[in-house]
Amino acid sequence: MRIAIIGGSGLEDRLSGSGLLESPEAVEVQTPFGSTSAPIVVGNLTGTDVQLAVLKRHGTGHTIPPHRVPYRANLYALKTLGVTHIVATGAVGSLREEIRPGGVLLVDQFIDRTSGRGTAVAAGRGTERTFFDAAAVHVEFADPCCPVMRDWLQSAAPRVNEKGIEVYPDGTYICIDGPTFSTRAESEMHRAFGADVVGMTALPEARLAREAEIAYALIALPTDYDCWKARASKPGQPPESLLLEIIGNLLKSADAAAQLIEAALRDVSMLRDHPSPAHDALKLGIWTKKELIPAVEVERLRPIWGRYFQA
Repeated sequence: MRIAIIGGSGLEDRLSGSGLLESPEAVEVQTPFGSTSAPIVVGNLTGTDVQLAVLKRHGTGHTIPPHRVPYRANLYALKTLGVTHIVATGAVGSLREEIRPGGVLLVDQFIDRTSGRGTAVAAGRGTERTFFDAAAVHVEFADPCCPVMRDWLQSAAPRVNEKGIEVYPDGTYICIDGPTFSTRAESEMHRAFGADVVGMTALPEARLAREAEIAYALIALPTDYDCWKARASKPGQPPESLLLEIIGNLLKSADAAAQLIEAALRDVSMLRDHPSPAHDALKLGIWTKKELIPAVEVERLRPIWGRYFQA
């Protein structure tokens, strides 16, 4: 078992430099989909035999915008390194009064409003939505975040609640392309859809994790109330800027997520004792007759689906 942490806005350096990893080593993995966002840092959780891998989703120095993240390369590389579970984080805007900035939310559902992420489609290399362009492969995605991992993270919540950190147990994440934030009309529409938070990075990441048979959990970091909620203002001054609110809360939310992750990692027995449904996602998902799938495609994706093909 190896657990990957995909750090989003505000968390990228918090975990890498916190002493979380013992003897960390940066590795670069070659993939059929190009380079990963950044070298992947691997090592054991300090003082344990728990193997970890940490990936900065937006690259070193936060250089990659959400719509250009190399999602397929990232997930392919993590699978190649033997990752079985992913804890991802990402900054979000809250669409609900009761989900307050500064806490963390354990996402259980997604709504996808992205369209053709990246440049893969235009370049004739398929779509970032899937690994499978030369075969019909259909995985179940009704429950996109692993229930075992969500229970595991929730079990660690009391250890951070006592520090004043709120952990919201569930919520729906609506994913937009960005990089601009929503209009006020869009924000109200997202609320009407039933979404609880809005972000820009969880998809297609979670979908690709399922195709790679990696259990996936997302900790959302509410930094603001998006633009649906009127902002406070002082007499004679305009309302506070959305960006100022986000920047002001980002480190607080990131620190809360880091504390929850570190608390959960100190006991991974639940993950070891209870296999995730995601680990067999392709068992019934490959619909194309295997003898009709080009051998070169089988080999290209061997880290992803190799166990279903004879070597």
